[in-house]
Amino acid sequence: MAEPAAVRATADDEPVAPVRPRVVVVGDVINDVLVRPLGPVAPDTDTRAQIVRRPGGSAANLASWLASLGDAVSFVGRVGALDHDLHAARLASLGIDPHLAADPERETGTIVVIVDADGGRTMLTDRGANVALTPDDVPPDVLDGAALLHLSGYTLFEEPARGTALDLMAGARAAGVPVSVDPSSVAFLQDVGPEQFLAWTAGASLVFPNRDEAALLAGTADPVEAARRLCTHYDTVVVTLDADGAVVARRGEEPVALPAQRVHAVDTTGAGDAFCAGFLTTWLRADDPVGAAAAGMAIARECVLRLGGGPLASVV
Repeated sequence: MAEPAAVRATADDEPVAPVRPRVVVVGDVINDVLVRPLGPVAPDTDTRAQIVRRPGGSAANLASWLASLGDAVSFVGRVGALDHDLHAARLASLGIDPHLAADPERETGTIVVIVDADGGRTMLTDRGANVALTPDDVPPDVLDGAALLHLSGYTLFEEPARGTALDLMAGARAAGVPVSVDPSSVAFLQDVGPEQFLAWTAGASLVFPNRDEAALLAGTADPVEAARRLCTHYDTVVVTLDADGAVVARRGEEPVALPAQRVHAVDTTGAGDAFCAGFLTTWLRADDPVGAAAAGMAIARECVLRLGGGPLASVV
């Protein structure tokens, strides 16, 4: 793991605020349209619904949560030129250092999220400008002094974003910067194949699959066994299990299952991103993945109690 944040001292040896770990987050920026039908959907006519628009995207959500928890964050992504300034200003208002390329042809990615009565969601996804992330969109010095590089798995599912992500991972390894990866989508994992994804991300310090992603990647529906098997590819594996908690496994150690405190979820959009942020902000400061997972579950609980995947401060 990364070195804990150092505490600087003045000339008189009076302690001052600790240096905040800087996390480089790379991945999707999305315009979320969240739809919660207020009754059974009536075909060919109207159904009353609650509809809200929220800034989203797995990587942007995670970056927002990290910033809200006190970490320094640099964000790299690509959006449509028409709302580039809006997204850049929103990220900057949260204390994030945004590096957003403006795509002159593609619109910012959009997802229509249909939320059911139990908070589950079905997503209709148009990734838009996100798929076109190129090496030219990445500042050459973005990894300098970074404590961690976090990649959304969405960056690996299509070119040219995939090549950009692989270059960043190679640069992080060369610089000694640990890498964490969120596989992001079981449907897209099936498209590229688990073997290919494992090859692309092998050697990452951390991976955060959910139950279905872990089952596909490891070839077993048992999340404990899946975590154990995936430790042959990654140093630490955290399998998230929604309301059932999480399994934490570190290479050479037995997996640990953590129960979750159950709540009635309003919307589970972004819960995994919130969990990752809570985990990472703790992990960067202490070598305790089990404690980090507990912290992640606490942030995920906060996330699912309202519509939208980011912290309240990120709502525009």
